[in-house]
Amino acid sequence: MNTCVILAAGQGKRIQPLTFTRPKVMLPIANKPIIEWNLLKAKKAGIKHFIFIIGYKSEMVRNYFKDGSEWDVHIEYVNQGKPRGTGHAIGVVEPFIDKDFIVLSGDTIFGSSDISNIIDKQESMGVYEVDNPEEYGVVEIQDEMVTRIHEKMQNPISKKINAGIYHFSKEIFDYIKKTGLSSRGEYELTDSLNNMIQDISIHSIMIKQWRDIGYPWDMFRANEEILDEIEPVINGNVEPNVTLKGPVMIEEGTIVMNGSYIQGPTIIGKNCKIGPNCYIRPYTAIGDGCHIGAATEIKNSIVMNNSNIPHHNYVGDSIIGSGCNLGSGTKVANLRLDKKTIIVSHYGRRINTERRKLGVIMGDNVQTGINAVINVGSIIGNDVSIGPGTIVQGCIEPNSMLF
Repeated sequence: MNTCVILAAGQGKRIQPLTFTRPKVMLPIANKPIIEWNLLKAKKAGIKHFIFIIGYKSEMVRNYFKDGSEWDVHIEYVNQGKPRGTGHAIGVVEPFIDKDFIVLSGDTIFGSSDISNIIDKQESMGVYEVDNPEEYGVVEIQDEMVTRIHEKMQNPISKKINAGIYHFSKEIFDYIKKTGLSSRGEYELTDSLNNMIQDISIHSIMIKQWRDIGYPWDMFRANEEILDEIEPVINGNVEPNVTLKGPVMIEEGTIVMNGSYIQGPTIIGKNCKIGPNCYIRPYTAIGDGCHIGAATEIKNSIVMNNSNIPHHNYVGDSIIGSGCNLGSGTKVANLRLDKKTIIVSHYGRRINTERRKLGVIMGDNVQTGINAVINVGSIIGNDVSIGPGTIVQGCIEPNSMLF
């Protein structure tokens, strides 16, 4: 078995506005797309051949990975076309499969040792224990064999869920072909598996490392977990009188100017200008081509490529899309006065994030004027312009102008 199929066709509507401009699997965690982390971990487990099932904004995946040679692997691409469910997605790769293979959900980060355990056991699926099983497919298990998968049970019978990682023989395609449309109008892989279980035993493999990215704020925990593993590497230019504490990674072409104070774990990408006299706090990931300037403080945030936070700004517990520019004095609030968990308005839904600290989820190409204020838990779509001194809160649609 030497093929890994990664599901990468979906848009990820629950993670908007970040996916208005990119597929979900290309969201950056510690400066690498989610799908790249799975490629690297699968490669570490011995996989050299990958098939990416693509669809929404597929050119971004193709242009980034090309043929895979940069990672010393081979990548093929299969376009799902109109998204018709996970069963349909896996079914489209049948012509490219000649023996057993593994499948990974592209928007969930797995551990390399767990991938290895799945590789070692044919006809198996990963199972993980969570505190909120009602959000996932709950798995019934008897004598380590899967007996049933229940989608989103209101009263879950256990906390063990379908983790979205599988080892299949070619027989799975026969069961996919026999699967009818679900109540959601899709061909669901879980329906195919429930039929397959009647004839073929499927082993449950408890996995240890699993991070699902369901909503934008889930990216923080994934970012923290990966940054906890980084080693300090300084490939950029660090001027005198800069303080680096803890593991800090600075990539080539970046200059860190005098008076800057950076606490790790933190990663700063290529060709950035950092400082002078800025403060970057732990669990921050700054992408390529960014400018973090004088008297600016960044805390526990993800700043995507080519964004500027250059003058007297505060950004905490936030995600800043690519190509953004924050005017001087822009401040992001990240804590309610009553210290309660933050509830966001997310495109028509009220969602309890279960986080006490959450700043802004900002799409691409947003610009703010001087002294703009962004309240806790704000969602700002792409291509929004915010005027000087404007107070922003709630959910802001793309292409809006606020004054």
